[in-house]
Amino acid sequence: MKIKSLFISAQEVNAGVLFVSMGMMEILKRNLHRVAFFRPIIFNKNIPDGDILFMKERYNLDMQYEDMYGFDVGYVEDMIASNKTEQLIKQILSKFKKLEKNYDFVLCEGIRLSFLNQNINFDINVKIAKNIGASYINVINAKEDSAKEVFESIKIENETLHDEGCSHFATIVNRLEYKKYTALEKKIKDYEFTTYLLSEVEELSLLSIRDVIESLGAKAHFLSKEDHTRSIRAIKIAALTLDNFLEQIDEDDLIVVPADRSDIILGLLGALYSKAYPNVSCIVFPFDMKAHPNIEKLIGGLDTFSIPILSVKTDTYKTAHALGKIHSRIRVDSHRKIALALGLFNANVDTQYIEKKIANAKTTVMTPIMFEYKLFDTASTNKKRIVLPESSDERILRAAEIVMHRGVADIILLGDEVEIKENYLRLGIDLSNATIIDHQKSPLREEFVTRFYEMRKRKGLNMEGAQDAMTHENYFATMMVQLGYADGMVSGAIHATGDTIRPALQIIKTTKGVSIVSSVFFMCMPSKVLVYGDCAVNQDPDAETLADIAIASARTASAFGIDPKIAMLSYSTGESGTGADVEKVREATEIVKSRESELLIEGPIQYDAAVNVEVAKKKLPNSKVAGDASVFIFPDLNTGNNTYKAVQRSSGAIAIGPILQGLNKPVNDLSRGCLIADIVNTIAITAIQAGQKS
Repeated sequence: MKIKSLFISAQEVNAGVLFVSMGMMEILKRNLHRVAFFRPIIFNKNIPDGDILFMKERYNLDMQYEDMYGFDVGYVEDMIASNKTEQLIKQILSKFKKLEKNYDFVLCEGIRLSFLNQNINFDINVKIAKNIGASYINVINAKEDSAKEVFESIKIENETLHDEGCSHFATIVNRLEYKKYTALEKKIKDYEFTTYLLSEVEELSLLSIRDVIESLGAKAHFLSKEDHTRSIRAIKIAALTLDNFLEQIDEDDLIVVPADRSDIILGLLGALYSKAYPNVSCIVFPFDMKAHPNIEKLIGGLDTFSIPILSVKTDTYKTAHALGKIHSRIRVDSHRKIALALGLFNANVDTQYIEKKIANAKTTVMTPIMFEYKLFDTASTNKKRIVLPESSDERILRAAEIVMHRGVADIILLGDEVEIKENYLRLGIDLSNATIIDHQKSPLREEFVTRFYEMRKRKGLNMEGAQDAMTHENYFATMMVQLGYADGMVSGAIHATGDTIRPALQIIKTTKGVSIVSSVFFMCMPSKVLVYGDCAVNQDPDAETLADIAIASARTASAFGIDPKIAMLSYSTGESGTGADVEKVREATEIVKSRESELLIEGPIQYDAAVNVEVAKKKLPNSKVAGDASVFIFPDLNTGNNTYKAVQRSSGAIAIGPILQGLNKPVNDLSRGCLIADIVNTIAITAIQAGQKS
């Protein structure tokens, strides 16, 4: 039986309920358009609920905050104390039913029982879940218990759910260290209930600089936007002389030091730039002090890396004590932790099973967030090796970390290993699982030079030219893809488009039956994803080239789950116009029909007739494409590039691309103004393309 709601709850503190809610919402949002998040009970209606705010913002939920919860703890306790529990349940059910009526699915999250009066002698979460008809996911925190105790907890909770008549969907056991994980894995092997085990990942419980700022009301003195999410592994008090204190620091420490200890401050900055010492995450000044103006001037003049510096009002002792009491939180901008959490969830939970159990798991609507989540899911199920030759760019390093944390792809970075490691540690990110290859010193270089020379000697390339080419990271990376050392390449953050495409054309070459390399953008509209081609590569294609672009774009659309209905765009529709430009489009349309007769294609056609049903009825009433086109082929680069940018800026559409097509193996180009999210999406798309080629 298909389900339309889930209820997630835990008995213990820090079990990771929000983490599980995230994992479930990712599955829901890549399959369903309208998903609601509902907390039947929150702590205090006068204090914004963190989980609700997080889910609403991260998943762009079309809901009012007031509709996302039932009642607060005070009201619930009063109703139960007044023997009005049944009335309370009915009130919660009434709010839930409104959501169930208006949304495809309702994901519910329970209240931590420790927030409720100890005199309440029943599990209110189970009672609510039973009465609203939601299947139950119980989350167990295994950190403090033995494998035997955890297994007993699994059985007791499952028996309780069965006895209460509550539909049990799954048990998720969280925060398992390795030995406990393996022991429990054996115990649940033949257990009748669906149980998923999740490992303890230290970084998920580490404090971030944002946690410190918000919990202690700290002031920022030197802090970049990216620094907010830096992890803190330990807290150290600088009470020694500099020469002795340097021996005590470790990677990602937070250092509490009075602002007048200029020696310590300068020593920590020196350690940041030294290969011999770890990089601390943050410096905190007690007593609300500021560093000496000359020290501030020195720090402000560092043009590459610096250490985030905060100040708090309390003294050194009280500051250290307060830091020890802060709990880690996941926020919408905690991109590293979110990626790590979702990677862990997807690696250990049977997401395909869950998708099959969800009601209405297929929908004709495709929102930008649905498309993005489908990219990540598809890439992670067939993980590929993507080489990134631009390792000197901070955006590339940050994107690489997110990609690896989410399990989207394995990453290869080109460059000096020591330099790359120093850079990512200074940035406070973890790329220890990435493969780093120094293309200037790699033993692969000799093979690549020889192979490139053999490929191009008929074109006049000599051995010296081949050797010179392989000193360039894009040529080296492209050869890695060609010879199978990597499955795909992404470049362009600091290189021009030609620097990315030229090596690919010389080394990888085009797919059989396709004469040129072209590009598409995925245009993510509010309720559908369209494919625009070619908006980045071919300046003025002739009819044959235009047909190639159309066929390649249709294949790309199909590969990413978009049913291709091709509109060959022009300034006239059907037989209404004449002229060389219209004839080119008409000829290209006929070429596509002769080569790929099964494709749905219309051309020449104007944009309005291609997208608007009413216009289509007037201009092309019998067309199977008009009014419902999904693949738009522009007659030239000028039209395509301007149109995609106009649509992007005026409609708020998200443009993902350019995505190169027509190559034997995937190479993709980035814009030099790309954001980290753009790089992550392009890596995911490249990984998917690589999976389709293999």
